[in-house]
Amino acid sequence: MRIIKAEYLKGAVDKNSWPEEIYPEVVFCGRSNVGKSSLINMLCNKKNLARTSQVPGKTQLLNFFNINDMLYFVDFPGYGYAKVSKDMKKQFGKMIEEYIKNREALKLVFLLVDMRHKPTEDDVLMYEFLKYHDLNIKVIATKCDKIKNSERKECIDTILNTLNISKEQLIITSSEKRIGFDLILNELDNVINEE
Repeated sequence: MRIIKAEYLKGAVDKNSWPEEIYPEVVFCGRSNVGKSSLINMLCNKKNLARTSQVPGKTQLLNFFNINDMLYFVDFPGYGYAKVSKDMKKQFGKMIEEYIKNREALKLVFLLVDMRHKPTEDDVLMYEFLKYHDLNIKVIATKCDKIKNSERKECIDTILNTLNISKEQLIITSSEKRIGFDLILNELDNVINEE
């Protein structure tokens, strides 16, 4: 797949504001500052399509992006470190759960984890939650360029063991170096072909 059209569609707080289900949808989720927006921008070859921030908790809606008039990307609010109130975190959880349980167009979830760190308890809970709902999940390990080659195997093994997943479920990426780009695009191709 080659992304030639990528545009921000809308932000939504609940199902009343979700766009019509006309294309298959691919979700990007992960803890705050894991690199979701950077990855979306890299895939779409646009610097500021998805807003990036040094401040955790910048994404506070479900943000929908139209990709090639064939797919929607859905950028979830980050969980974990976000400097937001408990009420806001509860609202994020409710918003995400409502989407996961009710959205028939949802075909693939990319769960992003920072390759430099062991997946957090929140990462494990999110993975288990997605698995419970029988979703197609690929785990994306971000920021691999920040790790020495000699340390990579240990970092990969830690992710595989903590989340209890196979190597086939893991994609290693770097938005800065565009590593893993083709593997993600192949997954998007699979979603489109299945439709």
